Amino acid sequence: MEREEIKQYLPHREPMLLVDDMEMEGDVAVGHYHVRGDEFFLQGHFPGHPVVPGVIMCEIMGQCSCILIKDELPGRLTFYSGLDKVRFKNQVRPGDTIEVRGKITSRRGLIFFVDAEAKVDGKLCAKGSLIFTLVDKKE
Repeated sequence: MEREEIKQYLPHREPMLLVDDMEMEGDVAVGHYHVRGDEFFLQGHFPGHPVVPGVIMCEIMGQCSCILIKDELPGRLTFYSGLDKVRFKNQVRPGDTIEVRGKITSRRGLIFFVDAEAKVDGKLCAKGSLIFTLVDKKE
């Protein structure tokens, strides 16, 4: 699934759409985001040494994992309800392509629990348990 198709499911738009492509490999979501270097979140983080902020890494993992619940998304918005055991292991910098892998570990109604990890060139950069809640869109 490429960006234009992703926009059919995710409400995010530039500059907050942080996934270039995603697909399913069995029950695992695989998504990618290439850090160009001109992103808004790099402008002051940090001058002369730009690094993707941890909170943005969590957002990238979340957006890339949304393909896991794509059939539930029409007419709904996805919100984080929690982040558990999030760890940042290595920096992500301009020019890096992040690969995210996510898998649903549990579900309670419209609440989904996903374990996700983000790697660059096979090197772990971030990982954590993500909790999403789906909420009906208001007209």
